[in-house]
Amino acid sequence: MTGMDESGHDSGSGDPGAEQAPGSGPADDADGAGPGPDYEAHGGAPEGSESDEVADAEILDAADVSAAVDDVFADDDPLALALNQRDEYLDSLRRLQAEFENYKKRVIKQQADQVARAAVTLVEKVLPVLDTLDLATEHLGDADSADGRALVAVASQLHDVLVKEGLERIDPLGEQFDPTAHEAVGHLPAGDVSAGADAGDPDGAVDVAPGAGAEPVVGQVMRAGYRWRGAVVRPAMVMVRG
Repeated sequence: MTGMDESGHDSGSGDPGAEQAPGSGPADDADGAGPGPDYEAHGGAPEGSESDEVADAEILDAADVSAAVDDVFADDDPLALALNQRDEYLDSLRRLQAEFENYKKRVIKQQADQVARAAVTLVEKVLPVLDTLDLATEHLGDADSADGRALVAVASQLHDVLVKEGLERIDPLGEQFDPTAHEAVGHLPAGDVSAGADAGDPDGAVDVAPGAGAEPVVGQVMRAGYRWRGAVVRPAMVMVRG
């Protein structure tokens, strides 16, 4: 049986191990299961302890989180979002417009190149016709006849139309030989040749005095050449002297 002390409280089971030293709390045992009466009497841990520092750190962390949340809500402002989207759409539109302008310029250039190549091809096909007309007018028996006048008129009219479009005849008789516009097919000896184009030479030969220069000169044109808008379509076939 357990005994009762004078105040009426249970004195315990009488076990000697149940008695504790004065001033120690029930939780102040060796395993540190809980705080003693002194800890509770002082209202918790003393000031400036590690627990206060942890609490302050938690408060600071909470303030940082609150500021970050405010920033997020500021970014979610409908006006700010609308302005940002407007700028992005304007940049995309400008890039698209620049790409489209470059595309139009590229297409226009390609079309112009195709037209130019087609024109050159057509001119190359017309050149044999011009050569035939030149031979016909050169060997025309009676230029004053009706047929002769008609042939000369047709050849002149066709030549004028092509000249207006950009065709240029290369007839370099007496000029210095130019390998970029002339094709030399033979060499005429420099000598005493009195016949020339003005003297009625059918071959169109022209004389160059010996020692006139070291550079070769066109002495006879076998076939006229042509340029189309500044570019040589067919070089003139010539004989050179010097």
